[in-house]
Amino acid sequence: MKSTESSFEEVFDEVKKFCLENNRIPPNGMSTWIEPLQPVRIENDKAHFKIQTAFQRNLVNETYGKILKEVLRSILGYEVEMVIDVEPEISHGNTENGYDPTRNNPEYAKYAYTFETFTEGRSNEFALACCKSVAKSCGETSFPEYNPLFLYSASGMGKTHLVTAILNAVREKKPDFRILYMTSENFGNEFVKAQKSGCMVNFHEKYRSADLFIIENIQFLTGKERIQEELFNTLHRLHQDGKQIVITADKAPKELQNLDIRLLSRFEGGLIADISAPDYETRLAILSRKSELLELKLPMEVAEFIANRLRANARQLEGAVMRLKAMNHVSGGPVNISMAQGVIRDILNNEHPTPITVEKIITEVSGVYGVSPEDLRSNKRSSQVSVARKVAIYIVRVITKMPLAGIGEEFGGRDHSTIVYSITSITDSMKKDVNLNNLVTNIIKNIKEKSEQ
Repeated sequence: MKSTESSFEEVFDEVKKFCLENNRIPPNGMSTWIEPLQPVRIENDKAHFKIQTAFQRNLVNETYGKILKEVLRSILGYEVEMVIDVEPEISHGNTENGYDPTRNNPEYAKYAYTFETFTEGRSNEFALACCKSVAKSCGETSFPEYNPLFLYSASGMGKTHLVTAILNAVREKKPDFRILYMTSENFGNEFVKAQKSGCMVNFHEKYRSADLFIIENIQFLTGKERIQEELFNTLHRLHQDGKQIVITADKAPKELQNLDIRLLSRFEGGLIADISAPDYETRLAILSRKSELLELKLPMEVAEFIANRLRANARQLEGAVMRLKAMNHVSGGPVNISMAQGVIRDILNNEHPTPITVEKIITEVSGVYGVSPEDLRSNKRSSQVSVARKVAIYIVRVITKMPLAGIGEEFGGRDHSTIVYSITSITDSMKKDVNLNNLVTNIIKNIKEKSEQ
């Protein structure tokens, strides 16, 4: 693996060269969006980059991320995850004042995380009002009904936007406030590190002296008892001192499983607000607002076309506008329905990859072993068919997690014991036979890759 900065720069030069020469990325797209992307390092199968603004990062991920990953894989010979950091995040992440995605980066705030850029609708008006109230009252007076503020919704509805808008508003009003903003995962990691290094005093001083404490995705702490206890003690101290607490999750407190009852009680003792999927009018407003921020002329018929088809969340809609912005920049032509169709197809395919069916697995395995799909479902007992059938049964189990009885039905009505024997046989053989292990692994990889295309 190449891991030094210079070698990664060379690799990325090859990536850009390949993309240009093979028309994977047009010259305008390369000069505008890819050239500003700076390679940093490859570490633990993650390719780290940095870029100046979050807008650039989001557009690169949305429009060119899949292409860049494919070319990186072909050049490096193995799969890597792309991690793009905004430069201020690199220099100002988890500092004394906590994680801050907007510090010294006005363009980031321009495109994303302020109350002014949040689109209000019936699905989020209560949550927005709560967040504005918290931002207004923080550090001024005591409003126990707003503390803690527990904000929940499915992914992509705008929780991060709202809590960062609180952060921005509070910092503008109270620049000396100590603000901590992080994910529950970061909190847990820092707690474990502090315990191992014997630095719990410093940990407590950092977390229990915050004026505003924002912690996201609390659901990831379920089942982690020691971290939950530490978080409870932290929240208890902050609450006693009248400090503002803001929490986000993907579910309401009562729906969170394996969470300390004391934490749940603390959450439910404050203000709980949810964000639901945007209605049609709100979807149109999101598209209009995002296109305005990106200075993109979005015809009404195109906005209506998108709003009628992308209904899940705000992130889908904003991603669609960013992709249209990139296409508009590259083509130079006006945004039209044809562009929108391609963007919608890409978004839905990325979020909902083609399901891997038993039929697709059987077809793939039969092709590798030179037998027919009918053979695998039949009672034929030739060595080649028998091995192929066992491999197919094993892969169906690994990929689909189907019940054994269901797998038996797919393979000609075979009974439970036959399916168990097939899976066990291939599992044991793969441990002893490197060639079989590689073959089965490659078949699984090919099936999954085809489903993502």
